[in-house]
Amino acid sequence: MTPSFRTLRHIAVASGLLFSLASQHAVAADGEKITIMVGGITKLIYLPARLTEQLGYFKDEGLDVELLSQPAGVDAENELLAGAVQAVVGFYDHTIDLQTKGKDVKAIVVFGQVPGEVEMVSTKAAETVKSMADVKGKTLGVTGLGSSTSFLTQYLAGQHGIQSTQYTMLPVGADASFIAAIKQGRIDAGMTTEPTVSALQKSGDAKVLVDMRSVEGTKAALGGTYPASSLYVQAAWADSHKAQAAKLAHAFVRTMQFIHTHSAEEIAAKMPDDYQKDKPLYVSALKASLPMFTADGKMPADGPETVLKVLSAFNPSVKGKHIELAKTYTNEFTGSK
Repeated sequence: MTPSFRTLRHIAVASGLLFSLASQHAVAADGEKITIMVGGITKLIYLPARLTEQLGYFKDEGLDVELLSQPAGVDAENELLAGAVQAVVGFYDHTIDLQTKGKDVKAIVVFGQVPGEVEMVSTKAAETVKSMADVKGKTLGVTGLGSSTSFLTQYLAGQHGIQSTQYTMLPVGADASFIAAIKQGRIDAGMTTEPTVSALQKSGDAKVLVDMRSVEGTKAALGGTYPASSLYVQAAWADSHKAQAAKLAHAFVRTMQFIHTHSAEEIAAKMPDDYQKDKPLYVSALKASLPMFTADGKMPADGPETVLKVLSAFNPSVKGKHIELAKTYTNEFTGSK
């Protein structure tokens, strides 16, 4: 074997080894676990998170996804900023609020074209609280201070000229802790979602004051569609993990299509039993929630402007600031630029 041929062979072997190592690294990088923090995983507004897992769509995309839960979206947001998780299932409005704080975060899939939130008034307080115009001096429950429920609560009260200093906002979480706060009289009214809404109605402990589960109800309350539950990530992660971001988006879009082509009963059948201890109640709550979901995961055209309007009305970190809405979301990964 001539020296030149031996050298060429060594180069070929070395190149092949490098290619093999590069391929293995690519597979490893693509196979990295993606941890998603959900702002209350049993809330029906965030149904697509667990449903996507239950349907096996993450695995179909070759993704290793772990779902975690925090009771309030603001806590989930903090986990994302700390780098503890790669994505959050929470409200889109956090991306606008964070931009004012120098954080570049964007929604890459939109689940809810409306908040799915309902302001409930306790039956005890219903005689004196007929609308948000009557909340002066009252205690209003929110999931957490700085959460989307607190943003919306302030906006709805502000529409009636009531400042946030004229009532008390009490963080009471969601689900069982929210129900307990109503039953114990710690809050007069509060903002929550399904299935808590249906549970409170069934028990007779609370009534609907403002309903933002449908497009019609949301337009009446907020003046337009209000994109809410979404999957958001740090922009730098989306830029450096485009393949994973696209696979995540594809898995969720398949779920949105599943939701729009199946009945509440069929969807409920796919969910874990511990999510629906009272199955008829869960199905009923799900039926009331289905109108909130997008069919394709894309941002509604008028959505970002409505959210900015709501936040600008009272949020000091957003009010009067220039917000580049185009940087707060992208339809790139759901198939439309």
